[in-house]
This record gives sequence, C-alpha cells and structure tokens, in this order.
Amino acid sequence: MAPVNGLLRPWQKEDKFAEHRRVSSSYNPLYSYRTARGQAKQYLQQFADMYFLRLAKLKPVVEEVAEADWEDFEIAGEKAQRVERVLDVRQGQLCWVVGTIYMDMPLKPNILEDISKEHWVAGPPPRHSYFSVDGEAQVMLEDESGRLRLTGAMLKNNLLVTGVIVAVLGTENSNGDFEVLDVHIPDLAKQPSRWEREEETETKMDVDQPRKKIALVSGLGISGTEADTLTLSLLSEFLLGESLEDDDREQASNISRLIIAGNSIASDLGDPPAIEDGKKPSNRKYGYDAAAYNPTPTAHLDQFLAELLPSIPITIMSGEQDPANSSLPQQPIHPAMFPHARAYSSANIAEPEEEEPGWFDSVTNPWEGDVDGWRFMGNSGQPVDDILKYIDLGGPDGKGAEGRLEVMASMLRWRCGAPTAPDTLWCYPFQDRDQFVIEECPHVFFVGNQPRFDTTTIDGPSGQKVRLITIPRFHETGELVLLDSETLEVEIVKFDVHDPDQMDGS
Repeated sequence: MAPVNGLLRPWQKEDKFAEHRRVSSSYNPLYSYRTARGQAKQYLQQFADMYFLRLAKLKPVVEEVAEADWEDFEIAGEKAQRVERVLDVRQGQLCWVVGTIYMDMPLKPNILEDISKEHWVAGPPPRHSYFSVDGEAQVMLEDESGRLRLTGAMLKNNLLVTGVIVAVLGTENSNGDFEVLDVHIPDLAKQPSRWEREEETETKMDVDQPRKKIALVSGLGISGTEADTLTLSLLSEFLLGESLEDDDREQASNISRLIIAGNSIASDLGDPPAIEDGKKPSNRKYGYDAAAYNPTPTAHLDQFLAELLPSIPITIMSGEQDPANSSLPQQPIHPAMFPHARAYSSANIAEPEEEEPGWFDSVTNPWEGDVDGWRFMGNSGQPVDDILKYIDLGGPDGKGAEGRLEVMASMLRWRCGAPTAPDTLWCYPFQDRDQFVIEECPHVFFVGNQPRFDTTTIDGPSGQKVRLITIPRFHETGELVLLDSETLEVEIVKFDVHDPDQMDGS
C-alpha cells in the first residue's frame, strides 16, 4: 500500500516516531470582574450611581488631556475657559466642560414604557438597531448637576455612544444648545510591560524554544439536536495532534493554551408554550421549566473539554447563551456543569485567587489576565453588539468587521469595556466603583462571536500597542485563531467537512 501523507501504510519494525511534547503556558489570571457572593450581592441599588462613579474616575484623565490641548485656544481674542459643571455654561461664553454622553434615540427601548404596557400587550422583540435615518438622535452631555444638549458637525466626526466620558469645547447658542467645536476622550490607559506580574523576565526566555501559540475560539454552539460533533471532533484532533502529519503535530504541540470566548452552548429556546382556551399560561416557578431543559449540550461540552484537558490547559468564558447569569459581568459557568472537566480546576471555587489556577479555568465575561507575559482582555461580544445598535458605520450591512474593529479601538480609547451598560446593556449595579473602567491597557483585546475574523493593531500616545482580534463563531465558520506569543501575529486554521453535494457540476 502506497503511503498517503504518512498515513495508511504498513508499520515497519524500523519505524521511529518523533515524540512531541506540549509547550508550557505561563498563566496569571486577574479577577477584576468577579462580583460579590451570597447576601452581599444585591440588585436593589440604583443604577445611576454607575455613571457618577465612571465620571468621577475618568473626569481627571479627560481634564488633563483637554487642558493640555486647549490651554491656549482662543477665538477672536476670547480664551477658552474651563467650566466645572454642565449647568455653569453661559450663553456666548467660549468654554469646555467634562461630562457623560447620553444618546436620546427614538428607537431605543424605554423601561418606563415597557412597564406601562406589559399588562396590555406582548413585549416587542429586541431591536437590531436603535439608529434611525428618519429619527434624529439627540446627543446630551450630563453630570451630577444636569444635562446639556450638544449640536454641531464635530459630533458626526466622532464615534460617541451613551456612557462615554468626554470633554467638549464650544459655546452655548441662543437656543440653549452647546455648539461643539472639538471633542476629547481619555485615550489609551497606561500599558503594563510584558512579564510585569511574573517572576521570570523576557531575558530568561529560551531563544531556542519553539514559538508558542495561543488558540482562541468562540461560538462552539454545541446543541443537543444538530449534528455538530464532526467539526468539534476535527478541532479536538487538531489540538491533540491526532491523525496529522509530523508538521501538523509539531504545530499542535506549540499551542500552549486554549481560550474559549463564550457561547459554547447553542441558543435553543424552543417553541413557546401553547395558550389553551384563550387563557394566559401560568407563571413558571422561578422562571424555570423542567420540561424544556435539555442536559445534552452541557454534557457534550463537558465531554469535549475533558478530552482536551489532559493535554492542553483551557480558559472558558461565559457567554450570552451559556448557563450563567445574563447581566454583565457574567460570572463563571459553575463547575457543577462540568462533572468530568472540573477535576482539572482549582480546588477553591469560592476564592480562586488564593490558589494557583488549574488547567481548567472557568472565568467571567468580560475577562482579563496575563498569558505568556502579555495582558489579555476580552469579552463574548455583547458590548460590541450593543454599541453597533447606536451607530451607522456603512458597509454592506453597516456592521462589517471593519466597523467592529473601530468599535473595539474606541472602547479602549474611552477606557470603558461596556459604556452602554446599564442604559441598554444589562449589568450589575456597582456601588463602590465601575468595574468596566479600563485601568490598564491590554496588549491583546479580543471579542468573541463575531460574523467573521479580522485583526489590526492600534497605537497609543505613550507608546502603547494593542492587537485587536474579532473571533468568528466556530459553529458557522469552523475557524480557530492562533496567536503567536512572541510577535502577536495572528493566523487562522479552518475546519471544514467535505460535502459532495456542494461540488461544482453535481
């Protein structure tokens, strides 16, 4: 029998097979987005405090940027003055002020209207966009004193959404609106150096060591009804180095860690319960319907992870469709969902920061941590998807990959990982500090469950450099992202199943 790519040939006694060992991974997670547990976790507080906390944290930063640029700004001999509060702006005075952006859009959901109508009509389906060509969006600037409506062509040249902290320069006109001449945002935060939180340094790295790769995937979409096991098997075989050539096995052995960015379980809500004789269906206890629960997807996910874990460490984030809380920051998927994979996790579930992380690390969404010395930050896609509802970036559908990269770059420059929370994005009502404020700029910023893969790098005013990555949904594209741990260059590995019915001329 002739050899076919090194496979399907008789074994010879003198054959010697190369031994491949998985490269080690340096992993140091942060626990920035973990919320209180038990009775300390309350949802009775006001959400408005989050905006004040965000403004108090970022206002000094924006003021420093604005003052450095507008210190000598003047028009017709009038010098721009700094105003402390929004309500202190005077008509005809050239000034600048710092506040929080609020977008008043006709199509944006209104909680008061929803409450007033919920007893009369069924709730409307969620909107795919709040942007309307016919309805003019009003841009407001607010602080603890009040609101000021912003106008001017400069607003169209800047990407702004609700919750962004900005400094605006201009003057109030006769209509009481603030004519904006210039806008400043916080820009990228201070970026930690590589290996800053590690004992080893860059000089201790072995130059002869093979280049490590970090694998990122999202949207596995494991379902109990669809035949999705074949592509998952191909992914598993690639990561484990099974049934591959020597070069492919070498490549697989250089993958030091797998990061799963949410939506590992498929969204399968099923049909709503039928209404008999015009009667309204009775409320389910705690919103749970035992007859509609399907344990098969979680069991398949647990089996998939348990197959990989003896060979490769895994970080799995919760996502919008996963069995976790729906409000951001989503807490880790409970280890009880993984009866086999949890054997590789840390023993201390309640206080994981007190122990070394295990090979299986179930983390929050958003999440940040150090992998091979680089600071990583990522989410499962909800903040980017919600921001895109506010704006129109053009393109074939207005929501192309280029627009998503622009939104990701803006989030870093705004220094806020979820600016539209809590206005249109569910989140926990923080009272002490806004955990979505980005205090340190990452080296790698990834977003999962996007329509397609794309990547770019952005630079900051103080030498910061960030790699942006949009991770496509695996169950739709079959694509795995590989990130070089030395150069931060990115490549794609695509898994596909041959379908003879789709061949040309069939």
